[in-house]
Amino acid sequence: MKRNMNIRLWMVALLAVAIGLLALPAARAAGPLATVNVSAVGLDWQPSGTYEKMTLTVSGPGGLILRSEFRAGTAPSLDLFGKDGKPLPDGAYRYELTAAPVLDQATRDALAAARKAGDDDAIARLQASGKLPSGALSMSGVFAVAGGTIVRPDLVEERKSQAAAQAKAGERTLTVKDQVIPDDLIVQGSACVGLDCVNNESFGFDTIRLKENNTRIKFDDTSVGTFPANDWQLTANDSASGGASKFSIEDITGSKVPFTITAGAATNSIFADSTGRIGLRTSTPVLDLHINTSNTPAIRMEQNNSGGFTAQTWDIAGNEANFFVRDVTSGSRLPFRIRPGAPTSSIDISADGDVGVGTASPSNKLDVRVDGSGIAVARFVNTNAGGFSGFEFYDSDGTTQGTFFGTDNTNNQTRINSLNNFPLVIFTNSTERIRFPAPGGNVITAANGAFLSSGGTWTNASSRSFKKDITDLDAGEALATIKKLDPVTFQYNSEPGEKYVGFIAEDVPELVAMNDHKSLSPMDVVAVLTKVVQEQQKTIEALAAKVDELEKANKN
Repeated sequence: MKRNMNIRLWMVALLAVAIGLLALPAARAAGPLATVNVSAVGLDWQPSGTYEKMTLTVSGPGGLILRSEFRAGTAPSLDLFGKDGKPLPDGAYRYELTAAPVLDQATRDALAAARKAGDDDAIARLQASGKLPSGALSMSGVFAVAGGTIVRPDLVEERKSQAAAQAKAGERTLTVKDQVIPDDLIVQGSACVGLDCVNNESFGFDTIRLKENNTRIKFDDTSVGTFPANDWQLTANDSASGGASKFSIEDITGSKVPFTITAGAATNSIFADSTGRIGLRTSTPVLDLHINTSNTPAIRMEQNNSGGFTAQTWDIAGNEANFFVRDVTSGSRLPFRIRPGAPTSSIDISADGDVGVGTASPSNKLDVRVDGSGIAVARFVNTNAGGFSGFEFYDSDGTTQGTFFGTDNTNNQTRINSLNNFPLVIFTNSTERIRFPAPGGNVITAANGAFLSSGGTWTNASSRSFKKDITDLDAGEALATIKKLDPVTFQYNSEPGEKYVGFIAEDVPELVAMNDHKSLSPMDVVAVLTKVVQEQQKTIEALAAKVDELEKANKN
């Protein structure tokens, strides 16, 4: 009698688990997220509450992945037939349904602020107050497609009775009582447990065999008080029609299935070696986690929106072309890539936050170095014809003082722009050389006092305090220099079509030549001309005086 009651209880438990596999919440304690309705041509889910939106992800044979979003008021559904009119391929399928909660603006703002500040306590407080879900709003389940139709999931494979099993084996039905052995049980052979075990069972190498249409091992812990008493179960295959062929570890007390392996999983899908290293598709893991596959091993990190945060999915992957981070949510962009063969310390961040490019020991916030014959440059290319590209530098508060250095694509200019009306000062070895805008309304002021006025006039610094070894210019030397000056007309290579008058630096006399013989100082030539004109003026005045004397003599 007890045996029959246990069988009935076992069947009821199996039926509950089987039905729950199609609508079991992943992290909810009260009720399913939605009720699933199955027909021969599709599935639909009727939400049990109000949500901002729901996301349905379905995985199927051959790596098939289907994903759809359903806004509030629209029940999630899956049509057996695709846009091409062809049904989904036969095989086992698994679905996951995730809901985004409806949040007021104040909760959204508090959530965003907590995320920005990294304040997990604030998030916990929102959850405790009921303004934010305490767990993920999701549920998962399985179904199967056979012969172009969805298999009915409400058919549950019940456990056979003992009488039926004996009849199948051709044995006479007997009323058998439970056996209680009040001592250790030692079986020096193999054991078969289940209603399909037969006399003279062929065990092969099996020590313990479970044999019937529903095989389970349940750990029913009867501990009381402060001792752990959670019940667990090892489950082989679903009991529902169209369910999954799989092996699971179930948390019976918590109504969760934390571990599952589906039938057909590749050899060494998960492999732990003697050192604790984990191999995924490899039995010889080299590092703590080793992923081995024939095409682009990758890790997906998916944040759904059931916790109130915006959904975001990232991939980290690598292949023969590159190692990359992929922003799946924003259109599968690749914001970060490393190509094979990149040199050591291509990008190196030191302990104090300095970033080195080509160096493992950066000495500044950004330190760029190139070995050999390379050129250390930073290139900025802005494909927007009306935009800017370059650097902006700001002070500590990020707003008060700033400088832009770069290109203005709109006007085809290289631009240095001192923002917020602060002057731009150029130093050499901590010595100020040029300042603009300059004091007094000038455009540029040099450290020695020279300046370019706002009217466009360049004024040289000429104070005695700036000079030394001051001597008078010899008139003969000045005249000799003037005679050797060879005025020419010319055009600059960089400015064809514009004609100038002047001198050639390499051809001028030494008195007005610069040390590099590549440039000239206009004031040098002006000084020589001034000296010559002064001497000529003396001569003119002397001749004028003689003319006056001659005219007076003639009158007498």
